[in-house]
Amino acid sequence: MKREEQLKQLSETNNSWDVVVIGGGATGLGVALDAATRGFKVALIEQDDFTKATSSRSTKLVHGGVRYLAQGDVALVLEALHERGLLLRNAPHLVKNQSFIIPNYRWWEGAFYTIGLTMYDLLAGRLSLGRSLHIGKKKTLAKLPHLKSESLYGGVIYHDGQFDDSRLAINVAQSCVENGGCVANYVKATGLLKDGKGKIVGVKATDLETGKNLDIKAKVVVNATGVFVDSIMQMDTPEAHDMVRPSQGVHLVLDKSFLDSDYAIMIPKTDDGRVLFAVPWHSKVVVGTTDTLREKPELEPQALEKEIEFILNTAGRYLTKKPTRKDVLSIFAGLRPLAAPKGEGKSTKEISRSHKIITSESGLITITGGKWTTFRKMAEDTINESIKVGNLANLKCKTKNLKIHGYKPNPDLNNHLYVYGTDVEFIQKLENEHPEYREKLHPNFEYKASEVVWAARAEMARTVEDVLARRVRVLFLDASSSIAMAPKVAQVLAKELGQDEQWVENQVTAYTKLAKQYLA
Repeated sequence: MKREEQLKQLSETNNSWDVVVIGGGATGLGVALDAATRGFKVALIEQDDFTKATSSRSTKLVHGGVRYLAQGDVALVLEALHERGLLLRNAPHLVKNQSFIIPNYRWWEGAFYTIGLTMYDLLAGRLSLGRSLHIGKKKTLAKLPHLKSESLYGGVIYHDGQFDDSRLAINVAQSCVENGGCVANYVKATGLLKDGKGKIVGVKATDLETGKNLDIKAKVVVNATGVFVDSIMQMDTPEAHDMVRPSQGVHLVLDKSFLDSDYAIMIPKTDDGRVLFAVPWHSKVVVGTTDTLREKPELEPQALEKEIEFILNTAGRYLTKKPTRKDVLSIFAGLRPLAAPKGEGKSTKEISRSHKIITSESGLITITGGKWTTFRKMAEDTINESIKVGNLANLKCKTKNLKIHGYKPNPDLNNHLYVYGTDVEFIQKLENEHPEYREKLHPNFEYKASEVVWAARAEMARTVEDVLARRVRVLFLDASSSIAMAPKVAQVLAKELGQDEQWVENQVTAYTKLAKQYLA
């Protein structure tokens, strides 16, 4: 997946695409993969790096949504549980079965949650990840040794999926290219091409690395820009009203000692009605989330002080080791693309996470809403609509049983390279041919220079941030350590990309400034 080759395809003026997708997050990449595997000629452009915004900042769960079942949204839960099962089957190197425990601090909760979660299991059908089970206080504390024991009656075990969000996105992008698609990061849509009748016939774009302008012609243009969909819709119709109101979700990352368990904790109802998760992830613990309406979309949203305090205080009520600000290794915030609440007092947590497809008079197809778990189904529905709008051949969806790039069953989770799936052999080959690539990026982490080389050569990483945030994930695991890694990463990356010492200096400065925003 080399950017130069992808740009060459985009730049060919006589090229005409069946579908052009704007947006390189989960939704856009899913749409591009669906189109490519059906046999359509598809191109995708992303203004920054793949999953820069929302799709790299999830709770790292592939789940049906226990909360949505409680709200009565059975259709969404059914769809999500089915998609969860497909993802576990199609990308087993990145998606795994995660056991959760809901601690019961009131006498009736054991029966209540066991019944509800048994229904959750039944809705999953043949794709269930395991049966829910009520356990007593002693077993609950044996599995969660740092859970507060006072007033604890027991717990309910249930199963959901867990994954690495941006790693999956990179593999989806690679799968798209392998199936004939074209994807490029750092290419910004600047306008829409229209014919004499006002129908959309393509996208105006700029390669942000070179400043070169591109006219990308297409039969169908899909707006899959998440929280930024309104800006593209307003390129089409300047007077269009804002359709999305961003809802912010914040997560804190702590040392694994705070949980000291392979089990995750799920608190179904906190003081303000939110769900709180504490989930083991890459030898750390991710705790979150919040649900806070924000006024406008941003590429780098910032956690609010009240959100940080809410998570710390709530986690502290359930853990024997109460986390404080100095224990936080990284803080990350993401914006969900939700429909603005209708009616007084309606909050974002009451809004359905179902996706929505809108086709404008000019033929612009906009896909919004949804969640990571259902990205494949969202893509299928979007390309089905594209076939109608663009009068494309009625080719059938092929992604239900498509093995994602890197597919490798039963990965060795003790080897941090497991996230690369079958690409591990290429990374190991790099190390065998160049022993210097075995050098660790930081004494406290297993990440090596070989992974930076691989990210540049095969995963379209263009900056230090691309590598440390979305290829090896250290920014999200330990922001301070990631700053210490930046100079080494910049040097290796500069050699791969043919950049000079000034570029290295600029990259380290820019990355350090960014990473400091992730510190508590």
